[in-house]
Amino acid sequence: MTNLHPLPTGVATGVGSMPGEDVAEAVRVVLGELPDFPHLPEVPGRSEPASMVGRSLALLVELAVDLQPAGWRLTGGPGLDQRRAVSLLAQDLDTFEEQAQGLAGPLKLQVAGPWTLAATVERPRGDKVLADHGARRELAQSMAVGLSDHLRDLRRRVPDADLVLQIDEPALPAVLAAKIPTASGFGRHRSVDVAKAVEGLRWYVEAAAAEGVPAVVHCCAADVPLDVVTRSGARGVSVDAGLIGRPEYDGYAAALDDGFGLWLGVVPGTAPASPPAADAVADRVRRLVEDWGHDPERASQLVLTPTCGLAGASPAWSRQALEITRTAARQLSAEDGRMGS
Repeated sequence: MTNLHPLPTGVATGVGSMPGEDVAEAVRVVLGELPDFPHLPEVPGRSEPASMVGRSLALLVELAVDLQPAGWRLTGGPGLDQRRAVSLLAQDLDTFEEQAQGLAGPLKLQVAGPWTLAATVERPRGDKVLADHGARRELAQSMAVGLSDHLRDLRRRVPDADLVLQIDEPALPAVLAAKIPTASGFGRHRSVDVAKAVEGLRWYVEAAAAEGVPAVVHCCAADVPLDVVTRSGARGVSVDAGLIGRPEYDGYAAALDDGFGLWLGVVPGTAPASPPAADAVADRVRRLVEDWGHDPERASQLVLTPTCGLAGASPAWSRQALEITRTAARQLSAEDGRMGS
């Protein structure tokens, strides 16, 4: 397996999505507000093929999907919407490559994880892929092959960047807890056991690792299964800090001790009545780390993000949210530098 570069620490990044329909503007904002750790933005306001799921399905190899009234469905051949997703992704990569000339250092990209896709995409005859062991394996493995191609393409376009993969799994807790509704709406799909959940994530993680890219699992839901994430081989987890309950503190404290990457969502994804000041955000992160039983200075080892994607934000708030997040992360990093001097 290729050696992996370390995950960045003490910096800020975005979760993925940005508002509006202008990809070039989204790239400019990300590169301007997150110079230490930018990401390849998603702009789902254009259409469903540009959403987190649609964009990810553009990577499928030897599997086809189309967009039906009930959502994405596996089909016998690529439909118009899948071709549209492939075209939009290619355009986005061209735009990013043009604006990111000379970019060096960490660069993040996002892709929908195997369990979120299995809970979203339907089989040809209806109901979710989640209900079919063979179909969900086939979908995840097709995505893993396409992901490898995607990583090689992005590295060719931005050769001096240290790529980091974010696997988006908002549905993972619901999959494990048997909370995904069936097509009828009257039942729930059976839960997936932990070993199978780990295996599905590992296909992505290993595909990325084979390209020298470390992976982080993002989940902005409550009850993030930290054990599943760590066992998958991922190097870190990205969560909404406000959803970490006290019973989970020991797990996060142990992860920090083990050098596991912890990315905390700390700034709202839509504009609050009173925007938080960056120093207040930094103080809240220090208190959380202290509540875990660590010295608050160890907050400098974290990566800060908004609580989730910014697709639902106004353009003004999306820019401000990233600026607040960046400033708070730099405050924590600077404090660590003072402590070490």
